[in-house]
Amino acid sequence: MQKNKLPAWFKGECYEKGSLVTNPFSGETYELNAEELSMYDFIMGSQLVMEMTPKATTPEAIKDFQKGLDWFRSKNSSAYMVLLD
Repeated sequence: MQKNKLPAWFKGECYEKGSLVTNPFSGETYELNAEELSMYDFIMGSQLVMEMTPKATTPEAIKDFQKGLDWFRSKNSSAYMVLLD
């Protein structure tokens, strides 16, 4: 996968392959490509870290989390509605 398909600010892991992802609350699934899966895992990981260490959460971390959500919503709004909304 080419990292240039992800935004320059993205510092997460860039996967080679996509995967089927299941929303843990609804049970709905969606097939994500490699870039979408990379961003999805970044979003979910960021959320987990912010929930577990709220005092250590920086404004930059919150900003990157929001940018990740915005990127995902703009690239695949259908998957966003199923997995993140």
